Amino acid sequence: MTMQSLALLGAFLAVLLVLAWPLGLVLARVGDAGVVPGMTWMGRIERLLYKAGGVSPETDMGWKSYVLALLVFNSIGALFVFALQRLQAWLPLNPQSLANISPDSSFNTAVSFVANTNWQGYSGEQTMSYLTQMIGLTGQNFFSAATGMAVAFALIRGFSSRSLKTIGNFWVDLTRSTLYVPLPLSLLFAVFLMGQGVIQNFSAYQEVQLIDPVAYAMPKTGADGQPLKDAQGQALMQSVAATIQTIAMGPVASQEAIKMIGTNGGGFFNANSAHPYENPTPLSNFVQMLAIFLIPAGLCFAFGRMAGDLRQGAVSSTKRTLVVMGAEQVAHPHLAALGVD
Repeated sequence: MTMQSLALLGAFLAVLLVLAWPLGLVLARVGDAGVVPGMTWMGRIERLLYKAGGVSPETDMGWKSYVLALLVFNSIGALFVFALQRLQAWLPLNPQSLANISPDSSFNTAVSFVANTNWQGYSGEQTMSYLTQMIGLTGQNFFSAATGMAVAFALIRGFSSRSLKTIGNFWVDLTRSTLYVPLPLSLLFAVFLMGQGVIQNFSAYQEVQLIDPVAYAMPKTGADGQPLKDAQGQALMQSVAATIQTIAMGPVASQEAIKMIGTNGGGFFNANSAHPYENPTPLSNFVQMLAIFLIPAGLCFAFGRMAGDLRQGAVSSTKRTLVVMGAEQVAHPHLAALGVD
């Protein structure tokens, strides 16, 4: 590694440590059903949600009940995202009049976003309406991240209290994980991203005139619209000059924030964070990298606090960092054989 790379990595890890340490305290309070400093007012919203959902926060679950609740919640979420994609052509917030998504693509997207893998088999700006992006994908970015945190809390309780027959209440863990961690962090992060230039609007896509036309090749077609071919059966091509570019719009900052904080993936645009509307500046790129690691690093320290041994959290975080750093510096043998550095 170059000195510049080492300096950047050192700065990144230092800032991450400074942010993850207090977040670990917040996460431990969330997992222990304690009062979160500075967010006592959120307790009223929390209690209203329990009342609306018929949840008794004092009732703990065994592991079977916990897993069943998790599976039911995520199954309903998958069905909702699937239906939203299949009906988006008739729903509002679709200024481009994008068509309904095919059943196989809808199923793949629904399952992958609920499972937090967020595998994209589609081009977001050409496929998903604003409503689908916001209510379906962004919503699942929150819920899948909160589900992962809930499972982490249940595992920590299992490790730290082996004699207990219960591991907490899934609905409480899910609600608190959503309200106290990704929701406020995403709100702050979205405002920061907008300040950096990430777009956030409901405008229709914009068409702009190119200063310099861009030439590209496309097949010639006959009167019937079918491609013309030469004697060898090859398609006949013609040179065309593009003079207009369509620029996608949409509520990007709100989705980008939870995409990174929830370690989700699945961006608004096909290029994800390589797109300038999702990641416009070097500073936004640095903060987005921090956002990806913030909750995982905080959970390491939360584990130490909830287990009653802060050293375990620090050691866990350090081990993972060293393993990943070492793996990143080892060249793949096939690449090394090609002389690739």
